[in-house]
Amino acid sequence: MSAAPSAPTRALPGLVLCLIGGLLALGVHHLVPALSTLLVAILLGIGAANTLGVSTTLAPGVAVASRRVLRWGIVLLGLSVPLQAVLALGPGVLAVVVGVVAGGIVLTLAWGKALGVPPTQRLLIACGFSICGAAAVAAVDGVIDADEEDVAGSVALVVVFGSLMIGLAPLLGLALGLGPEARGVLAGASIHEVAQVVAAGGIIGSGALAVAVLVKLARVVLLAPVMAGISLWRRTQNRDRGATGTLPPIVPLFVVGFLAAVAIRSSFDVPAAARDVAATVQTLLLATAMFALGMGVRIAGLRRLGGRTVLLGAVSTATVTVIATGGVLLVG
Repeated sequence: MSAAPSAPTRALPGLVLCLIGGLLALGVHHLVPALSTLLVAILLGIGAANTLGVSTTLAPGVAVASRRVLRWGIVLLGLSVPLQAVLALGPGVLAVVVGVVAGGIVLTLAWGKALGVPPTQRLLIACGFSICGAAAVAAVDGVIDADEEDVAGSVALVVVFGSLMIGLAPLLGLALGLGPEARGVLAGASIHEVAQVVAAGGIIGSGALAVAVLVKLARVVLLAPVMAGISLWRRTQNRDRGATGTLPPIVPLFVVGFLAAVAIRSSFDVPAAARDVAATVQTLLLATAMFALGMGVRIAGLRRLGGRTVLLGAVSTATVTVIATGGVLLVG
């Protein structure tokens, strides 16, 4: 009688499939830059799951990709955050960033409750729209272990509404009579994904692009304290309910890794070539994880998203944009 395969061996087929899906998504984005790599990855995963299915051979690797791989992607995201440059934005702009993240989360949660959107879904949307898009959605999933279909739906909404803002944010800045730098601040403070901010900054002009990206990275920095807060809230909930078992850590390990990566980028002169490689690997890891999340989604289940959830995405986008616009006008 042969021995049962080890856990890494069992995970290998599913991991390889998810990696191929992530590579395909990167290839599609390379051919059509307007298409988000992460959205393409999750759509490919949904397509694969609903046409080919997920066999028992693939399931262990898909589970590893949707959890551990995405956490490594979030850790590497920290290498894109130069803390000194973020702090150099000044107290006024940093106050706008904090207002967007804090106000966006609190008000989106309130709107979601009023609309009757389930608590987990509105938390995913609130953090994704207010902090850094799909990476924030994945980070919340890493803390609260959300339903895969809720995660997939939230990522899709982040990409759709964030893409709409690529054109709307520059137009709004022009309508308000803002200068290029202020329009860059507005784009970085209001648009959901880093890649979408880059696209909008490019529309405004090269002078605005650097400012827009730095403002966006300032929002990314707040990923760590927000995740720690959610984890602490979850511990309190479990304690109040008298739940037994291991409580989640106050600061999840992948958040510690993210902070360590920020510290490395901020303390050492990391060569540009190394940063480029890390950025590519980070995108591939997140795309691999999103393909895995897509593999857990059934088309019939996506109908659960519903009009109220889509409306919450629109309202959250408007909320973040209003806060960002008000802050930019006050800062001048």
